[in-house]
Amino acid sequence: MRVLVLSTLVPFVHGGAEELYDHLILNLRRLGMEAEGMRVPFTWDPADTLIDEMLIARSLRLSKVDRVIALKFPAYLIPWQDKVLWLLHQHRQAYDLLDAGQSNIPGDERGAQILAAIRAGDALAFSEARRIYTNAPVTSRRLKHYNGFDSEVLRPPLNDPELFPGGESGGYILATGRVNASKRQELMIRALRHAPAAHLVVAGPPDTPADAEALRRLAAEQGVEDRVTFDLRFLPRADLARLVNGAQAIAYLPYDEDSLGYCTMEAFQAAKPVITVTDSGGVLDIVRDGENGRVVEPLADALGEAMASLSGDPMRAYELGLAGRAAMAAEGLDWPTTIERLLA
Repeated sequence: MRVLVLSTLVPFVHGGAEELYDHLILNLRRLGMEAEGMRVPFTWDPADTLIDEMLIARSLRLSKVDRVIALKFPAYLIPWQDKVLWLLHQHRQAYDLLDAGQSNIPGDERGAQILAAIRAGDALAFSEARRIYTNAPVTSRRLKHYNGFDSEVLRPPLNDPELFPGGESGGYILATGRVNASKRQELMIRALRHAPAAHLVVAGPPDTPADAEALRRLAAEQGVEDRVTFDLRFLPRADLARLVNGAQAIAYLPYDEDSLGYCTMEAFQAAKPVITVTDSGGVLDIVRDGENGRVVEPLADALGEAMASLSGDPMRAYELGLAGRAAMAAEGLDWPTTIERLLA
């Protein structure tokens, strides 16, 4: 069976969606499929380019393919008669982020044209799909609410669970993943003022040099630079695993995350508790306050209290981490089952 995986390419940006794309192709091949990937170059800023991006995707033609698995806008607009969507999210700036006032689509006549084009294109692409899966319940809810389409939740597995056996705590709280405003590493730094004994390690690739500089400047302004370690780069898996396995807890505060998030999955696989906040979306499908982590309001003082409670109590952090590992195991996520559903 020849399977083509479609996604998007934003130069020099690598995160969970890119990891999923890579490992989906890898595991399709391991299971005997002829699998290739195609990533469509994409930029969302300025918003005026979005209609052109959609037209380019729609004009592409495929051949010699049995099944297409499409992951992201606008790649899922590429036409094919046997296409399954594994939707990571719509172009959220035309949907929930617009409602939240976090969209770059202008509120003028041109903006209305862009919104209409995106929503019409999505309606067409979703109606053409043989089946629509999503990566999390929150994504399914958005799809139903904004577009009126039903879907099945198919959570991505952890790519390499053997790298995260856990280990003795090094006493630090770790923040991994992409560094940008939506992941809110800056809130963690502000929270350190309310957790005077905590040490934070921020490890991951910044979206821009300005994102990295802003964090360093904030740490100095807050007077906590001696309790923050920055490793702002794309980490090889072995380096990332070493940091996760040695952490006391993982802090992960995305705004309205689509899924559990690889950061959460890696933490729980390594039996580390997760600290998150009440508006972090799909992360809350598995993280429970006082059961396998801490869930608090997205405020510096509340977050500082949560960080202090785990950094100062290794035994409590250990117990919550074990409960997180059990919660992760209960999800029963693995690549063979996932691919069987995608190819059904």
